[in-house]
Amino acid sequence: MKHAGKATRAGLRLIYLSLVWVLGLVFAGILARLLGGFLVGAVGILMGVWFLFGLFTIYFFRDPRPRPPATVGVLLAPAHGKVDAIDEIDEPSFLGGRCRRISTFLSVFDVHVQYAPVAGRVVLCRHTRGQFVNALRADSARFNENVLVGIQSDEREGERIGVRLIAGLIARRIIPWTAEGEIVARGERISLIQFGSRVDLYLPLDYEVTVREGDRVRGGETVMARRAR
Repeated sequence: MKHAGKATRAGLRLIYLSLVWVLGLVFAGILARLLGGFLVGAVGILMGVWFLFGLFTIYFFRDPRPRPPATVGVLLAPAHGKVDAIDEIDEPSFLGGRCRRISTFLSVFDVHVQYAPVAGRVVLCRHTRGQFVNALRADSARFNENVLVGIQSDEREGERIGVRLIAGLIARRIIPWTAEGEIVARGERISLIQFGSRVDLYLPLDYEVTVREGDRVRGGETVMARRAR
């Protein structure tokens, strides 16, 4: 499946770089003896901390394979996490005005891979620099660094669906895995946000939202909204 394993490789890179840093620190301490026997005695502690960090990193960058439902006329959750805001907003840059927003908060314990809520063509992938206020705030998209991914749906002519990837207090890096002009399948991996963050789903007003605030959702699997009949 497209982009499978990318999150795992990102986690392994962090583990490798942290090991190089720890070993370099230990080696420099032994050579220079600036810290005497303290640093040598702390090798066990440093390696223990690194081991725990490695375990957490492997857990954090886990990348479960989504199983998108075959139901037509629905939008899937773009991220794992907790729905904490459902409202209407103005999104003029891609949706062209008033739209519905479903916002999902991702804690450091959630999967941080994001998924396409609908099949279609990516027609917008725009990065906006900003602050790094706590992503617990549902309005953090107004201030924080973010990437807006706009998808022209293949399932309904003229329909546009937006996914905004929002950095947080800890999350400082958004890594899109898709680009403008690329075709995506429903439930396909499209990005990775490192550590706590938020993902907003923008959809037309004629959709019926099927989740409620407080619900836990699974990216690429949970039905967030269905087209009104």
